[in-house]
Amino acid sequence: MTWDIRMRNDMFRRLPVEQATGQLYGGRHRLRVVYRTRDLIVLGLGVMIGAGIFKISGQQAAGSAGPAVIISFVVAGIVCLLAALSYAELSSIVPVAGSAYSFSYVAFGEIWAWVVGWALILELLLAASVLARAWSAYLTQTLVDFHVKIPSFLADIIGQQKGFDLFALLILLLVVGMLATGSRMGLRTLWYMVLAKLIVIALVIATGLKFFHPANLTSPFIPPAQSAAGTGNQTVLDAIWGALTGGDPKVFGIWGILAATPAIAFGYIGFDLIATASEETEDAPRKVPRGMISALLITIVLYIGIAIASLGMVSYKRLDPQNALLASEFGKVGADSMGKIIDVGVVLGLTTVILVLIISLTRVIFSMSRDGLLPRPIAGMSRFKVPSRATLVAGAAAILMSQTIDVLTLEQMVVIGTLFAFLFVAAAVLALRRDRPDLHRPFKVPAAPLTVLLTILATGWLMLNLQVKTWGYFTIWMAFGVVAYVAYGRRKSQLRDLLKQAANGPRPMASVALSAPPPGTMPPGTMVQGTMPRSALPPGVAPLGPPHGAPPGPPPARQSTGAYSSGAYSRDPYSFNPPPQQPQDPYQQPRQQQPPQQPQPQPQPPQPQETGQFPAGRYSTGPTGRFPSGQYQRDPNSPYDPNGPYGDNDPYADPYGNRYDDDWPDQPNSGGRHRR
Repeated sequence: MTWDIRMRNDMFRRLPVEQATGQLYGGRHRLRVVYRTRDLIVLGLGVMIGAGIFKISGQQAAGSAGPAVIISFVVAGIVCLLAALSYAELSSIVPVAGSAYSFSYVAFGEIWAWVVGWALILELLLAASVLARAWSAYLTQTLVDFHVKIPSFLADIIGQQKGFDLFALLILLLVVGMLATGSRMGLRTLWYMVLAKLIVIALVIATGLKFFHPANLTSPFIPPAQSAAGTGNQTVLDAIWGALTGGDPKVFGIWGILAATPAIAFGYIGFDLIATASEETEDAPRKVPRGMISALLITIVLYIGIAIASLGMVSYKRLDPQNALLASEFGKVGADSMGKIIDVGVVLGLTTVILVLIISLTRVIFSMSRDGLLPRPIAGMSRFKVPSRATLVAGAAAILMSQTIDVLTLEQMVVIGTLFAFLFVAAAVLALRRDRPDLHRPFKVPAAPLTVLLTILATGWLMLNLQVKTWGYFTIWMAFGVVAYVAYGRRKSQLRDLLKQAANGPRPMASVALSAPPPGTMPPGTMVQGTMPRSALPPGVAPLGPPHGAPPGPPPARQSTGAYSSGAYSRDPYSFNPPPQQPQDPYQQPRQQQPPQQPQPQPQPPQPQETGQFPAGRYSTGPTGRFPSGQYQRDPNSPYDPNGPYGDNDPYADPYGNRYDDDWPDQPNSGGRHRR
């Protein structure tokens, strides 16, 4: 896709897919490749399996659905799986760090991308703050259960619901410091903690099945419905139901099964964060969908396994909805020692969730800053090839929020921000299938558009089950975000600047004439779907390249297509489209124009030069790279700098080139952004 001067340049301007994925920018992809499929699965398990897996089954069984909460787990899993299919398709098309924000930018336009990105910031920032507080409370309880004496001067500053909390501050500082110094360290730590957490879950399920009694699940499996009037926390669906029927909301029965589903879906939320790791994943268009769906399926199985084991061990009638932690259930059957194991599992689970949340928040802020909607300096990279500035900004915001706001009362704000993004992602699948059917889709949502429409309806139903006050807080947050966009993002948008430059006049473009098309391309004169003949071009629009059949022109001059390449054929040789008009890369320093060289009437044969170790001979060409020796010296007009950020001395090298960082010596050459 080339720049079209007729593209609207207002708040609804859409980011071309080619620019989002880096095909127009040589230097857009700047994050270090560190993830493989199994790493993505661990990333998903790290964020989806937290403290909730050890309490949500008992909590919802005692207060909403009884043993039939197992059905609620299945229904919530199906809804999340439908949403994951939409994320998987868009991740295979636009494998970038922005996740739902970038998908909306491509499908709907800038203002909608900002709205979705602002909702993601709410979700991730608030979730990290809430879980830091919960981590402090559970760690304090774990110390008490292990009979560790807490000094009196610490008792008032740890495990607190609001105000200053030392443990919450320390865990956020630890995670931010780890991520700011390199993704590999955080990934190794995540592997160890997720494996330990899975061992704890396996022990819990095995021990629970030891005390399993089928009668606890079947007497009855679906309890009779009861009125839930006077319990407070009215949801939007309750308000609508009361206005239409005049009746009170119900618990237990079929209504209770449906009422428990949104709370359980909150436990599955997190698979969408895998999409934020796309730019750091090898062969992302295929591995991100695979890792996302695999992680979600494993999580659903583990949640259902815990629910069956815990509810078969103790009847839901003996559980307290306010204190339904699994450790208390083991205490009722005489397995008190399991309580300490669960304490360790809860602390580990919350640690991995906080780690993945900060990673994802950093990538969303990085993407929005790179596009100019947030201050662009935030998108700066450190020597570790990670967005350290964005990490520090995200960490500082999470620390400030966790220490100054009673975040534990805003837990449902995390859910509404996530579900809001789900709606836009599902709708984006339909929008891109309509507007860009030519895009290559390594993964496709099966049975679309029916599957996508079911996803939108199911997600909307989950949002209606959130409290009325949650909707009020969310509206205030989004209104503040729109004001911030109008005041800053709309004026500083990088896409706005590029479209403005394109409207001011045409730019020179490379015209490459090949004697034969490269492998994989179409023969000359073949019309590509989506293109038009030269006679059909609008008035004033110049065609790209010479017409078919025209005599070949002079050899092409070397053109620089980005931060990494230079040469006559530096564009993608496998592209079906003519070389696009290259916008200015905002992250590349402008190169001074070289004065035109006078043509030589008859070039003189090169003189052999000494290289230092052996005398130059008649046929000596010497090295062709760094040292001026031989016939094929480096082109002085090339922007390639061997000592630059992607030169021969770069220890991490360019993820698009033939060099990888030292952690991955066995990886093959990628061969381009979409590696097959």
